[in-house]
Amino acid sequence: MLVMGVVNVTPDSFSDGGQHADTAGAVAHGRRLRAEGADILDIGGESTRPGATRPVLDEELDRVVPVIEALTADGALVSVDTMRSEVARAAIEAGAGIVNDVSGGLADPRILEVVAASRASYVAMHWRAHSDRMADLASYDGPGGVVAAVRSELAERVTAIRAAGIPDDRVVLDPGLGFAKRPDHNWQLLQGLTQIASLGFPLLVGASRKSFLGALLSNPEGISRPVDERESAGLALTLLLAQRGVWGVRVHDVRASRDALRVLDRMNALHDRRETESP
Repeated sequence: MLVMGVVNVTPDSFSDGGQHADTAGAVAHGRRLRAEGADILDIGGESTRPGATRPVLDEELDRVVPVIEALTADGALVSVDTMRSEVARAAIEAGAGIVNDVSGGLADPRILEVVAASRASYVAMHWRAHSDRMADLASYDGPGGVVAAVRSELAERVTAIRAAGIPDDRVVLDPGLGFAKRPDHNWQLLQGLTQIASLGFPLLVGASRKSFLGALLSNPEGISRPVDERESAGLALTLLLAQRGVWGVRVHDVRASRDALRVLDRMNALHDRRETESP
């Protein structure tokens, strides 16, 4: 399973906003994550936390392009986390090999044309609205609940992606944990990942430090566990996802995730050897 390390070049992201908001800090953070074992560095210049205000286009470009140029010059595989076609184009020109679009092409349909005209891969996430409205759309009352709805809506995005000319082998899907989802919806989606995977595409899952984990770990007074104290729960989830064959996880703490996966790989290797040696 691939580990995608998060590099938020923003002042307001829910987990680490402001910690790496300038170019030098973001590049240093990306290099640190790569040294810790990140397979992909995901560079984002727009916070998508609930209620976040979108930056203007030039601001997003100024945040991400210099960071992408520096990290790709190091030889890193870089993903740009954007919903804008202009940012996707500039990021690809700067060396990004993946466009990670949390809107799946809904926020700016031209982004699909940009990716199709390149050799970049495309991650399409389940999405219903921008951060200031998504909580109002967290309703999944139809047959099959949230899993059926997410699968159906991602299938619609696949149709649009194919129509734009992006080959299937360059497409990854993301169920969109936390986006227009209440806590229980996220757990239901995780339980139903096989149904999402039946669309025939690799899955990227981004659960790291999200609010549904904080809700699970609430104290007796019902106060959610703080963002920076949710990592152990995220690691447990990472191991479960690896065992289910998920393509990749998007995480903040790369070292902890990679360490946990090394333990799992070691145990699996011992099990396989024992099975081979059994009479």
